[in-house]
Amino acid sequence: MEKRPKSLETVKHVILVLSGKGGVGKSSVTTQLALTLSSQGYRVGVLDIDLTGPSIPRMFGLEDSKVHQSHSGWVPVQYDASGNLQVMSLGFLLNDRGNSVVWRGPKKTAMVKQFLADVHWGNLDYLLIDTPPGTSDEHIAIAEELRHMNNVDGAVIVTTPQLVSVADVRKEISFCEKVNFKILGIVENMSGFVCPHCAECTNIFSSGGGAALAEQLKLPYLGNVPIDPTFNELVENQIELRKETSQTLVDLYKKCNLYVIFERITNEIITKSSA
Repeated sequence: MEKRPKSLETVKHVILVLSGKGGVGKSSVTTQLALTLSSQGYRVGVLDIDLTGPSIPRMFGLEDSKVHQSHSGWVPVQYDASGNLQVMSLGFLLNDRGNSVVWRGPKKTAMVKQFLADVHWGNLDYLLIDTPPGTSDEHIAIAEELRHMNNVDGAVIVTTPQLVSVADVRKEISFCEKVNFKILGIVENMSGFVCPHCAECTNIFSSGGGAALAEQLKLPYLGNVPIDPTFNELVENQIELRKETSQTLVDLYKKCNLYVIFERITNEIITKSSA
């Protein structure tokens, strides 16, 4: 009998966010899914296992935070006093965000397994796992650890409109099929650019590659997400904005143009994960 990660037994739904290549905005998608779920009243955890480029602490304005040990394992960083949004990342274990992580495969695998087994999440509705790009050692470790869990809903695949990104997504989809991860849907990120002045969306990178791939492979298509500079500004200035407005990032994000898009995407994921 394979040993299951005890830390995940109190999590109702586990969702992976995958991409075929780097630079497609996977962490941004993960962050916005987490913010949307949290705004709807769900208890959400975000696990960042992108060991070489952990960006989730920055996305949530938690770069100066540290994780602590308890008798139950690592205690994830609580975003606010409510405890409804928790974050765990290798970034919290580094003394300097500029430090590089130069590890061989076995050490990466061991760290991923430790993240999955030793983080004390408590009762969560959703755990979102932000993964590194590609199909590397970390992905194999995830598959091995999660294959016996019945609360793993599946994966959200992130691509951009360019053909090179869409081609790499095919490899990610193939990986999911081999390890029996259900694909909840494809998101085409960076699908156009929203002008911060007139709100008009221009397809600077073309559009439709993700939708065409989903149709070709008969997979769910979750939607297009444009580049919106106002969201980037919100992430970069969130600490100051929280002090000025006494609002959390969850509250501030609900005023962002992208919230409406992610509300629809999130609702589709909830429907598919509950099926």
